[in-house]
Amino acid sequence: MLIVSDSPPRIPPDAKDGVTVASLILEQLKLEGVRTIFGIPGGPATPLFDAFHGDSGLRLVAPRHEAGAAFMALGDARVTGRIGVCLLTTGPGATNAITAVAAARTDGLPVLVLTAQTATSSFGKGSLQDSTESGVDTVALFRPITKMSAMLANPAGAGGLLRQALRTAMTGRRGPVHLSIPTDLMRRPAAGGILAPARYRSEPQLHDREAVRRCAGHLLEARRPAILAGHGVNLAGAQAELLELAELLSIPVATTPKGKGAFPEGHALSLRVFGLASSPLSERYLLSEGADALLVLGSSLHENSTSGWDPRLGAGLVMQQDIDPGIIGRNYPVSVALAGDAKTTLRELLFELRRRLARGEEGPAGALAAFARFKAGAAAYLDSEAMLSDAVPIKPQRLMAELDAAIPEDALIFLDVGNNTLWATHYLNATGRNAFIHNWGEFAAMGYGVAAAVGGKLAAPRRPVIAVVGDGGFAMAGMEVSTAVTENVSVVWVVLNDARLNAVHHGQTLQYAGRTIGTEFRRMDVAGVAAALGAWARLVTHPGDIGPAVAAALASGRPAVIDVRIDADEVPPIHSRVRSLDKLFVGDNA
Repeated sequence: MLIVSDSPPRIPPDAKDGVTVASLILEQLKLEGVRTIFGIPGGPATPLFDAFHGDSGLRLVAPRHEAGAAFMALGDARVTGRIGVCLLTTGPGATNAITAVAAARTDGLPVLVLTAQTATSSFGKGSLQDSTESGVDTVALFRPITKMSAMLANPAGAGGLLRQALRTAMTGRRGPVHLSIPTDLMRRPAAGGILAPARYRSEPQLHDREAVRRCAGHLLEARRPAILAGHGVNLAGAQAELLELAELLSIPVATTPKGKGAFPEGHALSLRVFGLASSPLSERYLLSEGADALLVLGSSLHENSTSGWDPRLGAGLVMQQDIDPGIIGRNYPVSVALAGDAKTTLRELLFELRRRLARGEEGPAGALAAFARFKAGAAAYLDSEAMLSDAVPIKPQRLMAELDAAIPEDALIFLDVGNNTLWATHYLNATGRNAFIHNWGEFAAMGYGVAAAVGGKLAAPRRPVIAVVGDGGFAMAGMEVSTAVTENVSVVWVVLNDARLNAVHHGQTLQYAGRTIGTEFRRMDVAGVAAALGAWARLVTHPGDIGPAVAAALASGRPAVIDVRIDADEVPPIHSRVRSLDKLFVGDNA
């Protein structure tokens, strides 16, 4: 049996002929760089949980809900770039995680979902929480939302099946995978040992050289080029290459909402965010005045990244890069398809451009000066005056201005889905060192930002982690504050408390002549709930108190919740979403 590890795996007493399936799984995951597994025990899963005893190489974090466990695994995967892992029991333990797993699929995050299964001897007999074809078939349930979903049938194949799942999750466009392990097989001897990741999967950095050459030519010929950088740039860690390309040819850069953080918004070439919660700066440059050559990096050009598929965005020549060739050209016709990894493609593009510039080719003359003149005459924010307002209740714009000044430059900023995402995306600033992490793209799962922040902090314990969430999202996943308290994970949650599902509320108001339904609820004492869970907590009701509250929360070194009472009647920058819905309601998505 081949064992590749710093130390040999423990051999439980019931595996007289070798390591158990449970031990093999944990040892293989350690070689993948996994340090934390998020899981909630249940009867059939206990052999897997028991394998943690005496294993100093892995930390088990037990959240308050299985969705929280999966969201935390997403946060871990997003921050580390490695596989995130959640471990759940059968039946409802598995089904409770489905929303979070679907979010991982749409975001391209590699997550391994391990669920228990009833004993093989009970299949088809109606055992408690049977999750086979004779009950609620969890393998089938996970199949549409994962890259792979399978059940272990033979302990001798455990190593091979696990490695197949890890290889599938981590190659190509990454995504979640699911394995169901029958409880009676968990303690059986597992043959085949463990392998170093490099021996069973590769991570090729692919690019299309000919497409890169054509792209370079178009960028040099363009009079008014622009770049739209998406989520894929952040996933690939290609921020430095993007900055180098922009500066080399003086190309203005907008980011999609999910791409926020890929380019520093204080840079002279920044157009800030385009799409959902757009900056007027990017809308004017990309739509009203138009780019003659648009390079799209790491975005599928879905609804929220295109202001509802605005046709003006594709009026010029479009060049689109994506790691998944099937995405390219899906929503806008393209002139150049750049299939491959964002980081590698950008490196090759930079090499090609420098080669051409060295032999005398030139980009657009005076581009930087022309863009500076354009930028001087365009607004960056929709309502900059409200950012200075002393009104009570606190204006959300003022809240974001104070948060922006108080959040450390290298913070990981998790956003939940809702009103808070719109305000934060529009008004907070990407510095180039911070990261904006959220799920409001193609899926938009509420509760994501509340729980994923815990996984993100565990993955990067030295970086400040701020979660900007709404009271609606906090109501869905706020019990995970208790998890953070139990595990001493010092996330700071800033909760926009307006007693509404306010993004939906304002959407209904704009679309239905002021009529709303199902969006309002009795105001919660969020700070009181947080204090009862054991967290540091503070209620903020006046402008000027937000910055000191954030500083105190960070200094506490504890899980902290700041309950901010905001003006519920301020309309967030949601108009592009409303326009999209208006078109969709009548069947017009052209």
